[in-house]
Amino acid sequence: MTEFARLRPHQLQAAIAAGTPIVLPIGVMEYHGQHLPAGVDLLAVTEVLDRLGDAIITLPPFAYGAASHAVAGPDGTGTLHIDAGALLPMAEGLFTALLRAGFRNIHGVIHHQTEGFDQGMPTDLAFRLAGRSAIMRFVESTRGPGWWGDRAMQDYYADQARAADPFNWVRIHPLFPKGAAFPFDHAGKGETSLMQALAPETVDIARIHDGGHWYTEDATGASPGLGEAGVQIALAHLRQVLGL
Repeated sequence: MTEFARLRPHQLQAAIAAGTPIVLPIGVMEYHGQHLPAGVDLLAVTEVLDRLGDAIITLPPFAYGAASHAVAGPDGTGTLHIDAGALLPMAEGLFTALLRAGFRNIHGVIHHQTEGFDQGMPTDLAFRLAGRSAIMRFVESTRGPGWWGDRAMQDYYADQARAADPFNWVRIHPLFPKGAAFPFDHAGKGETSLMQALAPETVDIARIHDGGHWYTEDATGASPGLGEAGVQIALAHLRQVLGL
């Protein structure tokens, strides 16, 4: 993948002109048992995106979402919970800055708590609302009040699937598609397999049962092969939603 931070102005301008997807990896730091690292949700995103190569440009990852303490408390577990209310203005500011810079193909990808993405959870909802708010404010500031009601927008509904629709300028996606044939869990067979495939040096299988957690018990069935199968599902999904 091409990193935004490493690009010079003429390269960024070329990316804008080409409509290259600009992608923000979104994650949290959260306890994932004794056998996995705190950054599972972020690493799953960044390592999969890396497989897309130069087809995308990635922004510096955002690692500090609303992890919550539903799984474990904060004391020495690696969980760093940031309230979603604090995320919203930061995310809106970032998306506004990207829009002002000329980007119109902006995406966020998240894995944390996305099993119910249709309804949403605090971290993804904060970024989704931020994207919509940034678009609304940016378009009104550049086109003026009543921009949507202007006759120039008469093809709005026909254009909804295309980049011509301003609401396609910023979109947030789960790492996996809805109904994916891959175990969705927390530090269990699915996520352990993903880490074995994507960041094997972070996994200590011998510690699966340390802590006595119910949600890690089936991690004994994890394997790099299963993880790689999941990676391929995620890659196919991302290629589709990013238009690659």
